Amino acid sequence: MDKVEATAPVRDFDPISGSIPATKVEITVSCRNLLDRDTFTKSDPCKLFFFTMIMAFGRTEVIDNTLNPDFVRKYILDYFFEEKQNLRFDVYDIDSKSPDLAKHDFLGQVHCTLGEIVGSPASRLEKPLGGIPGKKCGTIILSAEELGNCRDYSTMQFCANKLDKKDFFGKSDPFMVFYRSNEDGTFTICHKTEVVKNTLNPVWQPFSIPVRALCNGDYDRTIKVEVYDWDRDGSHDFIGEFTTSYKELCRGQSQLNVFEVIVSLLSFVSCLPAVIVYMRNPSQSTSLHYMNPYQMNAYAMALKAVGEIIQDYDSDKMFPALGFGAKLPPDGRVSHEFPLNGNIDNPYCNGMEGILEAYHQSLKTVQLYGPTNFAPVVNHVASYAAAVQDGSQYFVLLIITDGVISDMAQTKEAIVNAAKLPMSIIIVGVGQAEFDAMVELDGDDIRISSRGKLAERDIVQFVPFRDYMDRTGNHVLSMARLAKDVLAEIPDQLISYMKSRGIKPNSFPPAYSPDDLSQTNPV
Repeated sequence: MDKVEATAPVRDFDPISGSIPATKVEITVSCRNLLDRDTFTKSDPCKLFFFTMIMAFGRTEVIDNTLNPDFVRKYILDYFFEEKQNLRFDVYDIDSKSPDLAKHDFLGQVHCTLGEIVGSPASRLEKPLGGIPGKKCGTIILSAEELGNCRDYSTMQFCANKLDKKDFFGKSDPFMVFYRSNEDGTFTICHKTEVVKNTLNPVWQPFSIPVRALCNGDYDRTIKVEVYDWDRDGSHDFIGEFTTSYKELCRGQSQLNVFEVIVSLLSFVSCLPAVIVYMRNPSQSTSLHYMNPYQMNAYAMALKAVGEIIQDYDSDKMFPALGFGAKLPPDGRVSHEFPLNGNIDNPYCNGMEGILEAYHQSLKTVQLYGPTNFAPVVNHVASYAAAVQDGSQYFVLLIITDGVISDMAQTKEAIVNAAKLPMSIIIVGVGQAEFDAMVELDGDDIRISSRGKLAERDIVQFVPFRDYMDRTGNHVLSMARLAKDVLAEIPDQLISYMKSRGIKPNSFPPAYSPDDLSQTNPV
């Protein structure tokens, strides 16, 4: 089966320009309990993958006679955390060599986003296939893994002696299946050898494979190898298995690379590493975070517009400023709650100028990265508010987002819990994306709920920044309009909290203590 590819180039992160970073991810596809459309045998599934609903991205290989295929062929995509990347997977039972899909049986399809896969637990998404009314089409399992920077290829060859005899009238028809281990203890298929017919002492052909397919650049990562006896009906007989690592395989042909498979011995013949060097593509300046030397980007304008007003209600003008969704230096750890100034012990910035300076500096040092989780930041600010519920402090959290959210359920739960506390949340949407999720969090039409529990108060105000952009390019006017609308609900939200707790205004404000960190309003 031919493979149709429409792969976009990978753009490496350039912290100086702040352009959109792309993470290269590998998608692995499996299906379970597919429809059986063949009369005398099982279906021969092939998967056709559509990327962004526009172009056919590629096809898997065809696997004969199985309703539970694990496809070896992978899809490698650029993952942009700031974009909603729509995907569609169509499954067909291949009945001939015709490339015309209309001549094959449709088994089902599924729609999802790349962010949905990446943001699932262990980056593994399982969804039911649909598209055939009245039929249960089975399920599809989509797994994503970020690919490392390893560009090595390796050429390997294996042989075996005295394999177990599985065929009644002849010898076995052995083939090997390679899997790499995952962090959650599961394994992902990464290679199949050819079938060597009618022998108990097979010598498989040499094959070349990217090292990152075997172990993603981690030479100590466990590699599992299973050996099967091929059967025409797809019910392949299990002969045995062993585990190794790429580090062990690199030792080459030796006694260390002889593995016991039940009562037989399987030997590793050779491993010839080769290095492939890829050129980097130039950075692009289309990011919403792009630092234009002549004007502020949308994030900075939203920060300045709202922050310059609410800072007047803060006593010391010191604000904790947090970022979420980035890889942090020096080890690339992913964080959804990190200080923009890089100081974990003291994330406070001096006024709006300090916040903007920390924001611009962070773009030079971190790599923006998904998934985009709101809940950690909401819970972080809620912990401040929970400590001061006597009415002396009220907290305002400003979230600036492109609309992508990977933890909707957790965020709704965090907001419902925060609604009992002295805090409000302002969400400003930047860019041209759809903001349906943000509108839902706003709760103006339908009060937000989680686990059957309604929020005690409406504490979220959302506005899309694009609605306030002045057509003449007057950014000062745009920012003024934004600030006016986005802050309009804060006074009522503050009063509703005070009334619900029976708190009355003090004649004099409490004395300020510089040691009291809760005096600040997080932004």
